[in-house]
Amino acid sequence: MDEFSMDIEGSSRVLGLDVGQRRIGVAVSDSLGWTAQGVCVIQRDENWLDRLDRLMEEYRVSEVVVGLPRNMNGTIGPRGEDSMQVADTLKNRYGLPVHLWDERLSTMAAERTLLEADVSRKKRKQVIDRLAATWILQGFLDAQRRKNHEQP
Repeated sequence: MDEFSMDIEGSSRVLGLDVGQRRIGVAVSDSLGWTAQGVCVIQRDENWLDRLDRLMEEYRVSEVVVGLPRNMNGTIGPRGEDSMQVADTLKNRYGLPVHLWDERLSTMAAERTLLEADVSRKKRKQVIDRLAATWILQGFLDAQRRKNHEQP
């Protein structure tokens, strides 16, 4: 039995996405919303939404976090606009809350983590998108937990 099959019946998760032009990294939270785990990378072709549909159902997703790449000065460029369009598509398709999360430096942090772990260039390329999605989702989960602890 894997870690995801041990869920409390009816629990739901948060899905995190690192949207790229060719690939989408996917991460999912544990049922308590504390930790993010990398799940897979989806090729961004004409069938990517079908694959996402299956993941949404499999993990009983209740919210989605889409990484929003911003320029270092905070402006939004073409990649950010693409992520915003993906977020709108997901809101319309699933009718769930979809959050845009500033992903500046998430891919760089993921790359640095893999370099420090001495992961080969070939293996880094295979896991970088999934790890970036994990960083994005974990940042969102941590911020939600801080926000909930600050409320009276």
